[in-house]
Amino acid sequence: MKPTSETRPVIVVGGGWAGIAAATELARHDIPVILLESAKQSGGRARSVNVDELHVDNGQHMLLGAYESTLDLLRKIGVNENDVLQRKPLSLQWYRPGKKPVSLNTPNLPAPFHLAWALLTLKGLSLRNRLSALRFARQLEKTGFTIDNDCSVADFLAQHRQSPALIHALWEPLCIGALNTHLHEASAQIFLRTLGDSFSHARSDSDLLLTRVNLGSVLPKPAMDYIETHKGSVRLGQRVSTLCIENGSITGVTIDNTSIAASEVILATPHTTARRLLSPHGLLQETCQQMARLQDRPICTVYLQFDKTVRLGRWLHGSLGTVSQWIFDRGLYGQQGLMAVVISGDGEHLQWDNQKLCAQVAAEVAAQYPQWPTPRSQQVIREKRATFASTVNVNQYRPNAETAVQGLWLAGDYTNTLLPATLEGAVRSGRYSAQQIINAHQRQRRQQQEKT
Repeated sequence: MKPTSETRPVIVVGGGWAGIAAATELARHDIPVILLESAKQSGGRARSVNVDELHVDNGQHMLLGAYESTLDLLRKIGVNENDVLQRKPLSLQWYRPGKKPVSLNTPNLPAPFHLAWALLTLKGLSLRNRLSALRFARQLEKTGFTIDNDCSVADFLAQHRQSPALIHALWEPLCIGALNTHLHEASAQIFLRTLGDSFSHARSDSDLLLTRVNLGSVLPKPAMDYIETHKGSVRLGQRVSTLCIENGSITGVTIDNTSIAASEVILATPHTTARRLLSPHGLLQETCQQMARLQDRPICTVYLQFDKTVRLGRWLHGSLGTVSQWIFDRGLYGQQGLMAVVISGDGEHLQWDNQKLCAQVAAEVAAQYPQWPTPRSQQVIREKRATFASTVNVNQYRPNAETAVQGLWLAGDYTNTLLPATLEGAVRSGRYSAQQIINAHQRQRRQQQEKT
């Protein structure tokens, strides 16, 4: 008997956070699902890796209290937030060579008053700059943190008369940290959406959520366990080479020379891989043209291992006017004395070899913490395509989840979520595509029940 679309498993291609979220959501609604991942482990660009003797994350990721879809998904699969995440009110501090540090601290006040107080008490900047930042935030609240016509963040800040000192000390590090895209090319629409999500609803939305465990143990591992105990299958080391499409509908995928039949497929790969799989098919050329306009931005992470007695004294510490942007203390994960130094976006450091990059970062860290000893070892992880570039008007050509092929859906942070390239954007996109399939199955079941 030929399997129907109701009995055929849905295929999810890609085991990053978007694919994991999609497969988990399907399994949660008792829909059989097969998750195919080309690598030997799941997690995509947000995964744990072994580098020599270190077991670290592929870049230092941080979540926010506003990540509602991610937190909801963890709850739905039985993961206790407090077991994997440590939550604290937003508190940021930036080192400035030769100047007083800048610090932003949100009090325990309801939104948006916590932001107003944080800007008014911003340390390291003049009263004039603090009042200017406060007026700017109030204007954003009145407009709902939205603008009709996109422009660069740099131009938008200039329009609102934010001083160079204020931009350098506050808005620039927030922009590069959130969008992984520099001010002069970053989308003001996406930046404002990020600020609005974090500061305009609940006070807890701006909380910092650092992982207590490696990334693989936050979502990928418990999600895979959940999928496999709920009518699902996770297959690692399975690279999809072809999408099978007939008469405008998806019919399956091909791995090497083996075909797997499916009436519904969620393609949850990076946009470059997705475009390669979509490009042979005429119905998907418009989508491919959209995706061709997407650019990528890198993130470099330098891991410095100090003596185990070395402490940062806080979760993370920023740095302005240096190659290094953020220092994370991996002691939170039990890796005492290990510091992760993050460098987002483009820059001259991309042309340096690892030895020169490590030397520069170590020198900058030594300038901030002269009491620390010389690091005993160092490692570099370069993610050349860490995120898509949140450039001006990028939302106009981010593809929607639904494609021109019946049964084929897209998922990934690059899709039209209106968010920057974040774990939340990935999870939200995966769950959205899965929900469209769930809705279709529920309609089909209702129609069958009505007929009987």
